[in-house]
Amino acid sequence: MKGLVGRRQRVLRVRHVQHAMAVAEAARARDEAAGIAHNIERLARVRSDLFGTQGLATGASFAAMQELATRLEQAGRQLDGALYDANRKVETKEGLTLAANREKEIATRLKDRARAELEEWRENKLAALPRYRRMQRSGEA
Repeated sequence: MKGLVGRRQRVLRVRHVQHAMAVAEAARARDEAAGIAHNIERLARVRSDLFGTQGLATGASFAAMQELATRLEQAGRQLDGALYDANRKVETKEGLTLAANREKEIATRLKDRARAELEEWRENKLAALPRYRRMQRSGEA
């Protein structure tokens, strides 16, 4: 009976570690997605500031700004794809976190049930002890 409680306690520790790892991975994925979103905002800001300069521009400088704007737009599209992938990864990691939490809760309930059964077994054993001693004294045992 004690072995069952020990095994359940070990399983609970493993489930706790798995849950902590899943939470950390989900947080890491959220941070990555937030970083990509921040880069998208910065890229859009740089592109909008590119043509916001006052004054005359030569044809060569205008062509260079146009080329840079095109490259920034292309980089923005690539970052949009990366953000989509990062958000999907976040959803996956959060699902794993929920599953790990569920497994941890199950392990907790099983450990608590095993501990309660052990206590009940001990109480029954202690309650039976005086009866056994009375039976021994009367010669019934």
